[in-house]
Amino acid sequence: MQPTIEQLRERYGSRYKWLVLFTVMIGTMASIMSSTIVNVAVPDLSRYFTLGQERAQWVSAGFMLAMTLSMLTTPWFLLRYGLRRTYGGAVLLLLLGGLVGGFSFNYPMLLSMRVVEGLAAGILQPIPSIVVFRIFDRQEQGKAMGIFGFGVVLAPAIGPSVGGFLVELFGWRSIFFVVVPLCLIVLLMVRQLLAVNSRLMGEAGPLDWKGLLLACIGITGLLNGLVHLHDGFLQSVPMIAVGLAAIAGFIAYQLRTHNALMNMRLFRYPQFAAGAMVAFIYGAGLFGSTYLLPVYMQMALHYLPSQAGLVLLPAGVVLALTIVAAGKLSDRLPPNLLVSIGLVLLALSFGLMAVSSAATGYVTFMAWTIIGRVGLGFVLPSLSLGAMRGVDSALIAQGASTINFLRQLGGAIGVSLVGIFLQWRLAAYHASASKEASLKAFSETFLLVALFCALAVVAALRMKTPES
Repeated sequence: MQPTIEQLRERYGSRYKWLVLFTVMIGTMASIMSSTIVNVAVPDLSRYFTLGQERAQWVSAGFMLAMTLSMLTTPWFLLRYGLRRTYGGAVLLLLLGGLVGGFSFNYPMLLSMRVVEGLAAGILQPIPSIVVFRIFDRQEQGKAMGIFGFGVVLAPAIGPSVGGFLVELFGWRSIFFVVVPLCLIVLLMVRQLLAVNSRLMGEAGPLDWKGLLLACIGITGLLNGLVHLHDGFLQSVPMIAVGLAAIAGFIAYQLRTHNALMNMRLFRYPQFAAGAMVAFIYGAGLFGSTYLLPVYMQMALHYLPSQAGLVLLPAGVVLALTIVAAGKLSDRLPPNLLVSIGLVLLALSFGLMAVSSAATGYVTFMAWTIIGRVGLGFVLPSLSLGAMRGVDSALIAQGASTINFLRQLGGAIGVSLVGIFLQWRLAAYHASASKEASLKAFSETFLLVALFCALAVVAALRMKTPES
């Protein structure tokens, strides 16, 4: 018989909340790694499946689309099934996607498994923030977010580095199998540390499937329309129009339905509304650059996949150290100030990438990447805390899911826009004819990402909590 939450708290004492946080951190690391590790394999996947760059980007965009949509369902799953079953079920789904994805024999099968992984990741990623706000005292929340962030940021740092070596040694299939041992470890931890009755909230109402359907139509239509911009403006306009109409319908429906996926009362809090805007714009810049950098290193500068991945490793270590310090600072300084500083450093990093050339050294790329990751370290623990402080406790779960949803929606749109913009500039400069033309196309794309981050600073300055 599995122990109850009361028995586990008695067994582990004050350590129990940290053990729960560590458990959900490992699963989230696995989901983030599955998101970023594929980016270094995009050139190999393009060659293996004979894909154009605009189709290959769906390996990332499809994952992010599924993840974005499933994030909206996390509060309902927690209400309906509790923390243990929700978290364990999502980890099992991630395990399935990794195993089957590694054995894919055609592109549709590969893409479908990326979607399965994305669905799992979307359910997993809001959970740590909900756990922090639910089981930690306010004076410990910044520290908890910093420690959680320390583990989570190692995943995107280690992922591309490990993925680069795996692609060279064993081929692209091996990168899908990386999540398998992590998922197995998490399932064991779930069995030992999460109680069957580990509910963080009240009782569940019916799932808002109409809202979910509208969101699905809206986001899919918008992203498909963006992807098809390269085929012609007239072909993409109807899909974009349908997507925007469905998103408008989703918002209108959420305003009047009782069991809404996204409680619109959250946006009555000024700090939450500003934080939501920051999350969207920041997501577009961050995920767009995460897709862009490995492709740039390989396509424009002709580095090996292992070298393209390794450039992020020192920055990941610096980021892990920065985020712990930033987590502690967010308990003392206004979160909007820390977020603004971080976004400025991110924009600077991408701006430096934009002025790079074939003569730029490998170590210099590492240094510029470190600047951006230091900025990311300031943003991560402060964004959720700044947006959520002062929000009614009954709205915490939906607030955490909404912030994650908007960040990932921005990321999905950002990956698509970056891929489309890059394809447009490569064609405009006839980049296949010369290396200089290719570098120019990538430089302009990095400037676009820097602009995303600069715009987010404007919103971050308005993200003031009631106490600040």
